[in-house]
Amino acid sequence: MRFTATRRAGLIVATAGLIGGSLLAASAQASASRPDPSHLATTLAKQLGSRSAGAYLDHSTKKLVVTVTSKSDANAVRAAGAVPKTVPFSGARLQQATATLERTAKVPGTAWGVDPATDQVVLSVDSSVTGARLVQVTSAAKQLGSAVRMDYVPGVFSTKISGGDAIYGGQYRCSLGFNVVSGSTYYFLTAGHCGNIASTWYADGGHTQVLGNTAGSTFPGHDYAIVRYTGSVSHPGAVGSQDITGAGNAYVGETVTRRGSTTGIHSGTVTALNQTVNYSEGSVTGTIKTTVCAEGGDSGGPLYAGSTALGLTSGGSGNCSSGGTTFFQPVIPALNAYGVNVY
Repeated sequence: MRFTATRRAGLIVATAGLIGGSLLAASAQASASRPDPSHLATTLAKQLGSRSAGAYLDHSTKKLVVTVTSKSDANAVRAAGAVPKTVPFSGARLQQATATLERTAKVPGTAWGVDPATDQVVLSVDSSVTGARLVQVTSAAKQLGSAVRMDYVPGVFSTKISGGDAIYGGQYRCSLGFNVVSGSTYYFLTAGHCGNIASTWYADGGHTQVLGNTAGSTFPGHDYAIVRYTGSVSHPGAVGSQDITGAGNAYVGETVTRRGSTTGIHSGTVTALNQTVNYSEGSVTGTIKTTVCAEGGDSGGPLYAGSTALGLTSGGSGNCSSGGTTFFQPVIPALNAYGVNVY
């Protein structure tokens, strides 16, 4: 695994040179009269609560679509500047389905979360789920009827992927996510499954240039870690050549970019939020699911949209030759947990 250090927007990124982009990048290209989809999605999610199964960006119309189950909520969505879509399942109903999967289908190689575009919980199953475990998972899905859709994905879900500039700890390589700051003290963020494996991080595989020491790490459950800089290496608040000026929440349909120490820069689309992924090493909840590819060593690297930091590379399946699915730890919970900011 590899990590990379970058600076900006008050967060130190530890994912091999990838700097988070602005969640508002899409809105900057939109007309002044069109609401920013990230802000609008967050506002309506708070207003509708569990009555809605979520929102997504319709790329054909460039408008935010919000799921509703009542005329009054449809009117509220329309008044806010989004497009309402009446669906059979409320957010509360789909949350019940995910809670059932947590009890009945939690085996390594599975992941699940709500897909607002289809108003279903998508239960993803990788190629390692076979035999009795596959029977268990399939049976759990069938009992939930049309509220759940099975999705078979190639490869195996693993945390062994890296991003941003390379960082070295012990016998491992990860990627630096974002450079961050608290007061006058500088740090970088990376994946928690990287932070768990080393106390000191270096800029080179020969361990001659010290970057800093792990100051906090969380995995499983969440997947983020923070390293305090102790060396003299420069740590700008950017991802590669992309300056990072703030942090935000991703939204379904958003075009995003990832940088890692193994595969460099790749882009894709956010396909789902609040995903639970069950790695063999442990489960992580609340992740961002994307079509961006990644490979071993990209772990901890930055996910961004323009100048907005969005997440840290957690894990996934596939590769950058054939494609795949990659999950990201949202960056805002990491910033809040450690009291730091990107810059």
